[in-house]
Amino acid sequence: MLQAELLALIANGENSGVEFKRDDLRPEQLAKEIVALANLQGGRLLLGVEDDGTVSGIARPELERWVMDTVFGRYVHPLILPFYEEVAMDNGQRVAVITLTQGVAKPYVVRQNDREDIYIRVGSTSRLATREQQARLFESGGMLHAELLPVSGTQLEDLDQARLTDYLVNIAGDESAPGDQAAWEQRLCGLGLMTTRQQGSAVCTIAGLVLFGHSPRRSMRQAGVRWMSFAGDAMDYQAQDDTVLDAPLVALWKGRPGSGRSVVAEGLMERLMDRMRPFISAEAASITAQLRRETHHRYPMDAVREALLNAMVHRDWTRATEVEVVNYANRLEITSPGVLQNSMTLEKMLAGQRSPRNPIMVEIMRDYGYVESRGMGVRRKIVPLTRQYSGKEAIFELTDDYLRVVIPAKPSA
Repeated sequence: MLQAELLALIANGENSGVEFKRDDLRPEQLAKEIVALANLQGGRLLLGVEDDGTVSGIARPELERWVMDTVFGRYVHPLILPFYEEVAMDNGQRVAVITLTQGVAKPYVVRQNDREDIYIRVGSTSRLATREQQARLFESGGMLHAELLPVSGTQLEDLDQARLTDYLVNIAGDESAPGDQAAWEQRLCGLGLMTTRQQGSAVCTIAGLVLFGHSPRRSMRQAGVRWMSFAGDAMDYQAQDDTVLDAPLVALWKGRPGSGRSVVAEGLMERLMDRMRPFISAEAASITAQLRRETHHRYPMDAVREALLNAMVHRDWTRATEVEVVNYANRLEITSPGVLQNSMTLEKMLAGQRSPRNPIMVEIMRDYGYVESRGMGVRRKIVPLTRQYSGKEAIFELTDDYLRVVIPAKPSA
């Protein structure tokens, strides 16, 4: 890093990715800042800079060895490898710059006194993570799959056995459905759709309830989808349509694969598409040679379907909000709660990298043909189909709370 680059960095002040520190701090204090940055998106620690941006310079002898061997080697776990450099100033002072990429083994902890403390970055400060924030870090690091968490108060009767029977017999290849409650619970626990308790009957997991539950929102308020439509380009007070849909993700099918399967009862995806259709499509004014009126859609429907499925299947279940779908005059916005998995970025997602947050849900939806086997729907469908249909690019917005896909509407003829 050049001196000019360092001075520009200092001039912008501390933020969620930049921290100033003197070099006379204790090792656990520096470890706290390192862990907080690694648990977010990485960043830079400047040693030898006061909180107000004044350059005081480094004075600790063999600072690099102390940082690498003592702080990173003894206090920061698991292992993370930083980039360390020192920048010389015109007045002879030196500033140490520790650069961290986003951690790939979250959560990172400060290990001391037989404790492991998890810190996160909130603005320009580092704080102990709450229980909910810790759960999200464990989940994003692949150490916790929230879809396997038990849903208190649920039981076998909360699941649609007709849908489950279709899945087990016609998709999974079982000879027949289980014969009694104990057999059902054992089979579903093996699939991750239920989980046992030390006392009493098994309870549904999030995956089981969301995929096959009669009314998932009855036991888990963040299940389902919030759908709204507005005539203008903003969220006005008067909506054309505003509802929350509640249904199992999986539809009830009739027949065996390869012999003409058909939907007997819709799932959440089908209900949502039916509810959306009057607001995102219209019949042509003229009649075709076959005496039919063609239906024109405002959006590429294959891209919309893929974006909706991704929002439902890959969402973060530790967040207490629903998937939100909003139609405007010029765009469709699909918002999925939670950030991307661990070190996944928008660039990696658009390039086709795969990192399923909820593997059980993904595999079962793939078994039914909802999700494509390649797992590259963003790159293969959403991006090119939106461009071809509307002449505009799909927009992907990522924050600390959600991933939003914006699909532009096709210009009116």
